Amino acid sequence: MKKQTAGRDNLGHIAPKFAELNDDVLFGEVWSREDKLKARDRSLITISALFAMGAFPQLKSHLAMGKEHGLTKEEVVEAVTQLAFYAGWPKAWSTFSLIEEIYGSDDKNEKARV
Repeated sequence: MKKQTAGRDNLGHIAPKFAELNDDVLFGEVWSREDKLKARDRSLITISALFAMGAFPQLKSHLAMGKEHGLTKEEVVEAVTQLAFYAGWPKAWSTFSLIEEIYGSDDKNEKARV
């Protein structure tokens, strides 16, 4: 797994300790424990939690990370469909556009509808 620097890059100037904990502990120690849980599975869990909270900016980032970790568009769509019944239908509506933004559209007729 590549070294995470998003905390320092985005928050290091205002919250250096938080940025350090984000990069070194959360991603450096917890996410790197792939002998316990693969990054792909951690991504799916994290996407589910962020969806349930409605934390859409972080969800978008973790959808992109999940894609890097091997989650397919179909798997993420299925997870969101399942979660919609437990965490909120409107959240699913909002998330599908993020999925399309990260994974792209499969609809060949999309331009015709616009």
